[in-house]
Amino acid sequence: MKSLLIHAGLGALTIGVFFWANAYLYRRDWKGSETTLLERIYYGVAIVSVLAGWWFNVHYVFAHPAEASWVHFTGMLFANPAAGSIGQDMILTNVVLFPLWTILDGPRRGLRHTWLYFAMSLFTSFSCAMGLYLAAQERQVRWQARPQ
Repeated sequence: MKSLLIHAGLGALTIGVFFWANAYLYRRDWKGSETTLLERIYYGVAIVSVLAGWWFNVHYVFAHPAEASWVHFTGMLFANPAAGSIGQDMILTNVVLFPLWTILDGPRRGLRHTWLYFAMSLFTSFSCAMGLYLAAQERQVRWQARPQ
């Protein structure tokens, strides 16, 4: 239970830092600052992902109180060939491709503190971090196109 609270706190912290680092994008004093349908979809997926993921994480911790750990959790991703297939795909995408993409592509687009998305993915979910990255990217495109 303690690990769940720590993860929840770190997840909330990384989301808070995300909004702090991108505060200029979330001000309402510039043309184009309205939330678009596409952004709402990204935020919706992020929220659903966190809620669904946490539902499963809480059940995992209560089902395996003595063994609950990152090592045990990751090992369970390979409980059968079907789980192993999706498990390896998610691990490689989240731990290798996602950080490379956000850390290299984000600054090219003018996004700040792009290392944060990988950290966020470890404490919220991969889909949450990706949804927030894509939403910030959408806002950044409008921010850069705004009349000066």
